[in-house]
Amino acid sequence: MEKILPHLWLIIAGYLLRRLPPCPKDTALALNFYVIYIALPALIFEQVSKIQFSAQLLFPIMLPWLVVIFSATLVWGLSFLFRFDRQTTGALLLLTPLGNTAFLGIPMVEQFFGSKGVPFAVIYDQFGSFLALTTYGTLILSIYAPDHKPKLKNVLYKIVSFPPFIALILALSLKNVSYPDWLNTLFNITAASLVPVVLVAIGLQLKLKIPKNDLLPFVMGLGIRLIITPTIFILGCHFLGFKGLPVQVALLEAAMPPMVVAGSLATIANLRPSLASSLVGLGIIFSFLTLPMIFKMITTLIPAYY
Repeated sequence: MEKILPHLWLIIAGYLLRRLPPCPKDTALALNFYVIYIALPALIFEQVSKIQFSAQLLFPIMLPWLVVIFSATLVWGLSFLFRFDRQTTGALLLLTPLGNTAFLGIPMVEQFFGSKGVPFAVIYDQFGSFLALTTYGTLILSIYAPDHKPKLKNVLYKIVSFPPFIALILALSLKNVSYPDWLNTLFNITAASLVPVVLVAIGLQLKLKIPKNDLLPFVMGLGIRLIITPTIFILGCHFLGFKGLPVQVALLEAAMPPMVVAGSLATIANLRPSLASSLVGLGIIFSFLTLPMIFKMITTLIPAYY
């Protein structure tokens, strides 16, 4: 628990900061803009050079898609069993399979595994969660939100124009290029700002309310996201004999709470906005209790080295 206390305090600081009269209403938006366009691309340029290409990289690329398939199937089956309405089912299908693997996931990976785990978290997020959001997420919105009918070209444009994704492609292309010292220093300083800025931004957006009629889908969605899905995959990797830091990092990323952007999309599409807000906000709080347990399970069952 001590590992995540500094992060928790920064989120609380953001939550309290929003309640001060001088705090501008669009502060969280501005901080998120900074993270997406500056801090996260800088982190990607800093970390990609440390990636050693091997078959192990396939795991953090494939796992997020397996998580989406598994959790979406489970959500759909339980939603049918409990006879949830279309809005509730759509919200759960959008938020439960997609984790907060960038804004919260990267800081948590760095805290639990150190800087050596960050490159694999970046791979998991950009080739997994981000692409799943733009493809799977778009599909769910087109099915469950009647007024949301995105075109394929718009989806592709979102992918190729997303600053962190552009940074990842450029960083991979320039992986063997030596940057000048001043540029490395710039990347280091800017990347170091990511964690505090992200956590304060999360706190600024945090909502801690849950209506009583959302309780069952809330517990179901968060239980699948934070506990059931990561536990199943950890046990599966253990019995299959998977090992190595990329596997450990990917499994921890699979335990992150629901994605903030997915929650925003659900709200915009009128897919049970109150449930979406609860899953995102309270999901972050509950994850500070579940992540240490998941980390302990990972390090106990999955060896770090071959």
